Amino acid sequence: MITIEDVQAAAERIAGHVVRTPTVPSPGLSALLGAPVTVKLELLQRTGSFKARGATAKLLSLSEAERAAGVAAVSGGNHGIALAVMAAALDVKATVVMPRSAPAPAVEIVEASGASVRLTDDMPGAFALVTRLQEEGLTLVHPFDDPVVIAGQGTVGLEFADDAGDLTDVLVSIGGGGLIAGVATAMRARRPGVRIWGVETEGAQAMSEALAAGGPVPVALSSIVSTLSAPSVSQLTYDHVSALVTEVLVIPDREAVQGSLDLADQAKVWTEPAAGCLLPAARQVLERVGERARLGLVVCGGNATTADMITWSARFGLR
Repeated sequence: MITIEDVQAAAERIAGHVVRTPTVPSPGLSALLGAPVTVKLELLQRTGSFKARGATAKLLSLSEAERAAGVAAVSGGNHGIALAVMAAALDVKATVVMPRSAPAPAVEIVEASGASVRLTDDMPGAFALVTRLQEEGLTLVHPFDDPVVIAGQGTVGLEFADDAGDLTDVLVSIGGGGLIAGVATAMRARRPGVRIWGVETEGAQAMSEALAAGGPVPVALSSIVSTLSAPSVSQLTYDHVSALVTEVLVIPDREAVQGSLDLADQAKVWTEPAAGCLLPAARQVLERVGERARLGLVVCGGNATTADMITWSARFGLR
């Protein structure tokens, strides 16, 4: 498992390449939930999500030979965007493997950044292809199964711990678990009493199923939230979550989309459902721990289009 020293080293390494995103109290969300809420606005990060941190940390750790050979990644959207943009900025050739279900704008951004895009029928197929590319000599930049990437994502928690007021409970979305593993490491080191809650969507329940099984297991993916849709977590992320996270909550897709609409209305931020799921989860946390809680939400990304939100809202009958 990574340490707080690993996260601090990553913070020094990526400084100047990524944004120290705002940490602010949200009066709108505090009124909506009936408890003080502070948000960490990672949707304002370069490339629109926290993923730029881990990708940059990994790219800056490469040897000259690895940089020359190039890198490869698999992504449902945000990781691919982050790697493509940051690799271009650092003059490293990148190949991104994406399932055909990935949002079309994400594929376009990756291509426009100069990366090579390889499309597969599904996410398991994407992971299989990226494994072959790794065997051909490209360096894998895994979205979550890499301690360097996890330490990079952990800089979110480091900043949150330093910049927020007193928090009792922090909510973090989970796909493969890299973000929550890093955030939990940093937050629990800086604020030992804080509770960390993971949040998944139904049909993208890789971590909750792993916790139930006692270790990583393959899961069937059906959630609309492609950015949380990992076919399994890794042993590395599982170990962090099982040791550091209070519980993982699972939210229906409909509630995640409603959460994004509520964040737009009440917090004045445009999020994807991977962040929208935090709001219904926050209500569950408050039911568990009581009204004296002081919540922190890691608003992980904002890479959903207006067309996406209109489509999802119509599908679930939301206004």
